[in-house]
Parts: sequence; structure tokens; C-alpha cells
Amino acid sequence: MPEMSKKTAKKLLADVPQEHAFRFHDGRILGNMGDLGEALKTMEKDTFASHASAQKNDFSNWVRDVIGDRKLAGDLDRSSNRTQAAKKVVERVAFLSSKLS
Repeated sequence: MPEMSKKTAKKLLADVPQEHAFRFHDGRILGNMGDLGEALKTMEKDTFASHASAQKNDFSNWVRDVIGDRKLAGDLDRSSNRTQAAKKVVERVAFLSSKLS
């Protein structure tokens, strides 16, 4: 696996354009990977289940297609519950943040 550059880490952690933000039915909006990690930590099980199931994973799709992080998207696809998904996002944000210094 190639070394993560500071430029790539910064891009993956950046806010997405407003028109590509992740929107929940309740009106909450996520603009970056950090927002996703925080939302997953406190999200109701029903909300998680409506976005992530055996048939689909909206979080993984957004991370892959909008943010551009294939590694985290794969980790989210393999996460079986909200807690596991939150842990993967928090770990990835910490890793990417460490590349900025």
C-alpha cells in the first residue's frame, strides 16, 4: 500500500461540497468524515439500520463515492453494527489527522 501523503489526508478529511453532504431524513447533515464518526457514535439503531443493511450501505457509498476513501468504505461495508462502524471512522480520522503534522 502506498504511503499516505499529507495532501491526500487533507483532501479526505475536508468538507464535501454542500450539494454532496450526507442528509438524514430528520434533517441532520454531515459534511465530512469527522461528522460521520460523531453521528455514528450517538445514532439510534433504527437510523443506522435504515442506512446500513445486508442489501445496502449508504455510509460506505458516501465515503467511497463522495469523500473518495476506498479503505474506509470497505471497512464500513464489513461493519455489522453502529458501534463497529463508528470505531472504524474514528480510527480512520485519527490516522489521517496524524498525517497532517
